[in-house]
Formats: sequence, structure tokens, C-alpha cells
Amino acid sequence: MTEPDFSIKKALEEAGTDAYLMTGNIHNADIYYVTRFLASDEFVYLQTENGKEVLFISEMERGRAEIESRVSNIKTTQDFGYREKIKEKKDASTAYAACISELLLEEKVKKIAVAYDFPIFYSNYLTEAGFTIVPVKSPFRKMRSVKGPEEIEAIKYAQMAGEKAMEAAITLIADAEEKDGVLYFEGQVLTGAKVNSVIDHTLLDFGCEAEETIVSCGEDTSNPHGTTEGPLRANAPIILDIFPRSKKKRYFADMTRTVLRGEASEKLKEMYETVLVAQQKALEMVKPGIHSSEIHRAVCDLFEARGYHTYRSGSKAGFTHSTGHGVGLDIHELPSVGESGVLLETGNVITIEPGLYYPGIGGIRLEDMVLVTKTGYENFTGLEKKFVLKSFYN
Repeated sequence: MTEPDFSIKKALEEAGTDAYLMTGNIHNADIYYVTRFLASDEFVYLQTENGKEVLFISEMERGRAEIESRVSNIKTTQDFGYREKIKEKKDASTAYAACISELLLEEKVKKIAVAYDFPIFYSNYLTEAGFTIVPVKSPFRKMRSVKGPEEIEAIKYAQMAGEKAMEAAITLIADAEEKDGVLYFEGQVLTGAKVNSVIDHTLLDFGCEAEETIVSCGEDTSNPHGTTEGPLRANAPIILDIFPRSKKKRYFADMTRTVLRGEASEKLKEMYETVLVAQQKALEMVKPGIHSSEIHRAVCDLFEARGYHTYRSGSKAGFTHSTGHGVGLDIHELPSVGESGVLLETGNVITIEPGLYYPGIGGIRLEDMVLVTKTGYENFTGLEKKFVLKSFYN
């Protein structure tokens, strides 16, 4: 399989710099994307204007990096006398910055582009050492928005795990019993925390994990990111938003379903049907070459035509967020499907997630994740959309 072109020569030319420098660790999606290497401790990636790549890591990580990293030119802290520098400078961070400085001198670069979140301590040190630091938008963010085959398979795997977890959560809610307006499962009050725990355990069975999963019920659903830790109520909407990440592959997936155990009011039924229609309208518009803001505006138009509020009129209720976002090594990445979107490209993976939220009534959100293909889209989300639950299987 042909490796993606990671050259950022054009970005360096536009910035007027002769190298791009990035520091990060296991939490930095850009550095993993370009190196395919993970480490808990900080390490450095450098690309020069002639395309030379350097991975700068601790000596103890050399063996693993030689096996795992796609960057073959590996330098270590030992190459630059890191331990001796700690003794000399009495500070590990200053010693590390000095090593970076020597690496840059070795590669004969003086004007360096860095991402907006580049550590200010290193920036100050390098500036004082005579280098010119130029903050730029990460050139890898746009590159990451177009997924290759291996990335798509990793996202599909995370989505499969997410759907298993969603099915487990919905089954739990569907099998619950109602007592005095509260849901019970096997004689115990069914809580949002319990549903969240079932989701977490299911994801772990598939080697995935999720942080900040949304389980929201009743009035809490009127806040798009509201959560409910306590009892789940009957006859009230329950929003389940799961965005799992594969622990091995590092890619995310994302999906949302809204369900209700019991009887739904006519207002909630109308809201659900409208969100479902809006989502289908948006999905039908997905294709390469369309501006994602057009999709977002069409969703707003549909909601407003049916008498619902959107943020375009200044309302704080109704449809109050963007229609979707890119998904990959970060849960929210390019391209955005909102007011200031971009032209969609083949290989983009995006969510389509319209919603309506009203205090005193509740909220409804439906979210599918799709791949932009040459002719339209492929929906990665296979789980059915069923609002009112009698039993999950009928």
C-alpha cells in the first residue's frame, strides 16, 4: 500500500521557514499521525524544507521507535548529552530545550515553523538561542482530514465497538420497568451512571475506551452536552452519545441515539420526526465538492420552516450547534459541517448530527458518521433509529 505523502514543503515555503518543529506525547494526534509512534514522555518531530524527517526521543525508546515509527532517522537524548546538560543546567526542561537547540543547529535550520500550541518555554529558549520561531496552523490538520484505507478501517472498528455499546445501553433501557415515573432494572433504580458503566465495559471488551460519554435524561437533555448521573425517568427522552477510541489504533468514532422508555408526548414525537427528516436531508446532500456550510444551512432552513428555532435568529433554544464535524485521531477535527465549512473531499469522515433542545420539554439528537465517497457517502452507522422503546427487538 502506498504511504501518504507527508511532505509539508509548500506550507514551509508559505511561512517563509526552513523547518517545522513539533513536540508531543501520547496525547498529540498530529505527532502520532506523522510518526505512527506513541510515547508517554515528550518527544520531538522535525521536518526540514528538503523533506528530511527526524524523530528525537529518549534513549530508552530507541529500540521500540526503530520497530514502530515510520520515521527512520532517529536521534536520542543521549546523542546530545541530555544527562550531562541536566547536571550543568540544574533543570530537566532547560536541558531538553538545549538538546532541541543542538538538533536544529545540526540540521542547519534557523527559521522554524511551529504549531499554535507549541510550548512557550521552548519557544522562548530557542528565540534566545538565535532561532526565529513562526507560529502557524498545523499543516497536518488538513492532511489528516482525508483518510486512507487503513484509517478508514480503524474508524470502522471503533464504530463497531460503539454500536455494540449503544445496543447494550438501549437494551438495558428497553428492558427496564417503570415505577412511579422512574426506571428500574432487576429491582434497582436505573441510573445514568449504570448505563454509562455498561457502555464502558462493552467498549473495553473490544479494546476501546471513551471519555465523557453522554447519558442524559429529561430536562438534562435540553442542554446538548447535559449529563444525568442519577435515576433515569420513564416517558422522558434519553440521549446517548458515544464517541469511542480504539486503544491500539487511536482512531475515534461517534454516534448518538435518542430513546424513550414509556409514552412520548406529541411534542417530543414531532421533534424526533423533524430531527430525523433533517438528518436524512443532510445525509442526502453529502458528496465531494459540496460546501459543508450548504448542508448546515439546509438543516437550519428545514427546522425554521417547521417552526423551530435556530441560533441564526439569536435563539438559545432549538438548533444551537453545528450539523457535524470531522472524526479521526481527534473526536473533533476537520472538516467542520457548520457556518464556516469547507468543500468536502473524498476521504473525509464526518458526523451528521442535527438536534433540537427546549427547556421544559427536552432534547432530541441523532448522529451518524459517514465517509465521503467519489459518488456520495457511505454511512458507517448501522444501528437503527427507534425513539419509543417497548422492547429493543420489536
